[in-house]
Amino acid sequence: MADRSMWERMKGAAMLDVATYEEVEHDESLTTQAAIVVLLAAGARGIGGFNDGGNGIIIGIIAALFSWLVWAGVTYLIGDKLLKGTATWGELLRTLGYAQAPALLLILGILPLPFFGGLLAAVVGIWLLVTGIVAIRQALDFDTGKAILTAFLGWLVAVAIPLILIGGALIEW
Repeated sequence: MADRSMWERMKGAAMLDVATYEEVEHDESLTTQAAIVVLLAAGARGIGGFNDGGNGIIIGIIAALFSWLVWAGVTYLIGDKLLKGTATWGELLRTLGYAQAPALLLILGILPLPFFGGLLAAVVGIWLLVTGIVAIRQALDFDTGKAILTAFLGWLVAVAIPLILIGGALIEW
C-alpha cells in the first residue's frame, strides 16, 4: 500500500476506502501530501468560482490551510479529549486533508452551464461531509455515530467562535 501515489490515495479517500484512510492516518510522511490535497482543493474552488465572498485564489488557499489546521485541532480536542477517541493531531490532519479530495471536482464550476454550479456545490458538499466523517471515524478509532457527533460538535464550535467575536464587537459598538 505504501507504494501508491498521492492520486491513488486521493481516489481511495474520495471513494470512502477505509484502507486508504488507515494508511494515511498511520504514515507520518504523508502530512505534506495531505496539505497538497488541501491546496489543490482550494485551487479548484477558486478556479471553479466557489470561494466564499469572491475572494481571490491566494486568499482562498490561505483560508483553506488555516481552516484545515483549525478543523483538525478542534476535532482532535473534541474527539480525543472529550469523547475519548485515540488519535494525534497529525493523524487528523492527514485524514481530514485527504478527505478534501472530492473538492477537486469543484473546478468544473467554471463550465457555463445553467444550474450546474449549484448542483455541483451541493453534491460535492454532501460528499465532503461524508469523507470528513469517515476520516474522523478512522483517525479516532470511533464508530460512525461518535464520528458524526464529533463532526457536529466541531461544526458548532467553528460557527460559535465567529458569532461570539462578532456579537462581542457589536455589543461594544
